[in-house]
Amino acid sequence: MPPRAIWSGAISFGLVNVPVKLTTAVSKKDIRFHQLHATDGARIEQRRVCTADGEEVAWNDLAKGYEIAPGQHVVIGTEELEGLDPEATRTIDILDFVREDEIDPVFYQHPYYLIPDKKTSEKPYALLRDAMRRSGKVAIARFVMRTKEYLAAVRPSGDALVLSTMLFADEVVAADSVDGLPSDVEIDDRELQMAEQLIDQLTSEFEPGRYEDRYRARVEELIETKARGEAVITQPIREAEPSGVVDLVAALEASLEEAEKRRTA
Repeated sequence: MPPRAIWSGAISFGLVNVPVKLTTAVSKKDIRFHQLHATDGARIEQRRVCTADGEEVAWNDLAKGYEIAPGQHVVIGTEELEGLDPEATRTIDILDFVREDEIDPVFYQHPYYLIPDKKTSEKPYALLRDAMRRSGKVAIARFVMRTKEYLAAVRPSGDALVLSTMLFADEVVAADSVDGLPSDVEIDDRELQMAEQLIDQLTSEFEPGRYEDRYRARVEELIETKARGEAVITQPIREAEPSGVVDLVAALEASLEEAEKRRTA
């Protein structure tokens, strides 16, 4: 069953509007557990309890508060927040076109597919998609969904246009502000050449289906086994413990030999 549209509107491209629908591009496979009472297996309820009197609080009696000092809050009313909501427009407004390699992937958040909303929008949709592909450019845009304004990148992917919501600049931690990163390290030319050779030998085309969530598969197998009433003995996945590299060149040479064996095999 194809995913349903969660937003509809139009891409605003100069004076051209391209009617589109938005559908999610991911389907999370997380395994979710309920909290149970260990003694009788009954579900556990989460309750909202006031820390002052210990009484349960109804939804209608809740308020939003922002802590400005320990134990001191500014109370913000629902109506006050609603007054700040962005105008609920139905357009994805393209602000700029940039080269895709200029965008650090750390800025990307959640991907969606943009789909032509009607037959007459197929040609302008394909025109925008193909023009971006030929130019190697990505569109930076703004749009509003569910009372929240998003920054987004729109790019071609196969026959589709993909919209990815993005973080704003002040939400991204700059790499140069992270402690412990190596900077003034001298790299020997031989070591660098061997490392590049190892990368070349381990290079292949990206095939997403080759990689699986091994932990989720083991949890699903555990659930199925216990549901059948069978006894379960599990062994954790043990990865090889990394050892301290004493001789970097020797480690690279051994890695190249191993990579060559894998390739010939």
